[in-house]
Amino acid sequence: MNGPTPAAARRERILREAVRQGLLDPEQSLLVAFVDLDGVTATVDSLHRAFRRVLPAPGSVLHAFAAKANCLVPVLTELEREGMGCEVATAGELARALAAGFPPERIVFDSPAKTRAELDRALALGVAVNADNFQELARIDRALAGRRPASNIGVRVNSQVGGGAIAAMSTATATSKFGVPLSDPGTRRQLLQAFRDHPWLTWVHTHAGSQGCPLDLMARGVAQAVEFAEEVNASLGERRVVGIDIGGGLPVNFADDGVDPTFDTYVEYLGVHAPALFERGYQVVTEFGRSVLAKNGFMAAYVEYTKSAGGRPIAVTHAGVQVATRTVFGPDAWPVRIEAHDAGGAAKRGRPVRQDVAGPACFAGDLLARDRALPPLEPGDIVVVPDTGAYYFSTPFHYNSLPEPAVHGVRTGEDGRIAFTLLRPAQDPWALPDHDQRATVFRRPVDVVERAAR
Repeated sequence: MNGPTPAAARRERILREAVRQGLLDPEQSLLVAFVDLDGVTATVDSLHRAFRRVLPAPGSVLHAFAAKANCLVPVLTELEREGMGCEVATAGELARALAAGFPPERIVFDSPAKTRAELDRALALGVAVNADNFQELARIDRALAGRRPASNIGVRVNSQVGGGAIAAMSTATATSKFGVPLSDPGTRRQLLQAFRDHPWLTWVHTHAGSQGCPLDLMARGVAQAVEFAEEVNASLGERRVVGIDIGGGLPVNFADDGVDPTFDTYVEYLGVHAPALFERGYQVVTEFGRSVLAKNGFMAAYVEYTKSAGGRPIAVTHAGVQVATRTVFGPDAWPVRIEAHDAGGAAKRGRPVRQDVAGPACFAGDLLARDRALPPLEPGDIVVVPDTGAYYFSTPFHYNSLPEPAVHGVRTGEDGRIAFTLLRPAQDPWALPDHDQRATVFRRPVDVVERAAR
């Protein structure tokens, strides 16, 4: 029988140490999340190395982490220290990127719904801006009022190369809400005119999709953007487009601990489909998110009760829709792995039994796994959910007013010991948010009765 993978063994070691230190407790800390900062460092290093092979000149590529994948400021701070930039899609994410220490010139602002105030703020800071549509280009032009921008300004194009296996993650379909569609009648000509009219427009941005999208599709989308950039430069008789933002979206393997595909593999696809990206002297920006963080985080939750219904065992845990929203509402597209551990954190090795792993929320569909073969779970056991460093616990869903779990960063010291750093404290389920506490001042029972009487 094969033993645990190195990644599984490390998770077990982290879990056992967390239990020993009291970070997990069956009465006080029922659900806890971990970010393996050593793993983050290794992943970012692999990203830098993959692109350095084809873009060796200093400053030729900026890897801007997609903040939506994990917007915890301490995590963003770690990524800034690793030499990354930050891609943001809202004013809130921009505020977090700035708080994490990213200089404005290493921040990229993408959104299909930027307000005038958001654009003014980004342009004043010198943050790079990718316009989503012609109306936004006109809005930027009015905001600049003839001034030379401090920001790199680009336009997002939709290559319309098609979708992947998950429709919601496919952004290069014929009718995608994102970007200017290159193949629609008249839009390519209109976009060329926009570059003629706006000397400050010097970048092209594209993003074909993420999870469920094959590398071939993504690389062909980038090729369309590069081809358009070449067309702009040829049409204007000058090197107007100086950079191409190829987006992110590298799919993640959620089936096991293997990292597949790799950044090296994606670079190879880009070399086949879009060689001019590397050969024509363009500056390049990437926007990877899930592929940087997913494999470097996991959740651990206690089993509160076990029972049987219709002949199937059910383990009721403290991890559910509040930290695995996509999995609960889209289990076929977003399945997660479950690992069974005892109360001390040791992996359970018992003969697998098919069972459901349920969450705490008050609706029947709150399930992390259905009919999953696992060692028999008992009250007090701990379930681990790997590959959740992106989007899961970092973006909680407050259904049933379920509290946000604590998040701990993990590093191994020179002495080999596991060290934890608190990245986000646990939310106290008994403490009302400030705005609710203030509201209670104006909601005395007599006011409610008088209002009802009227």
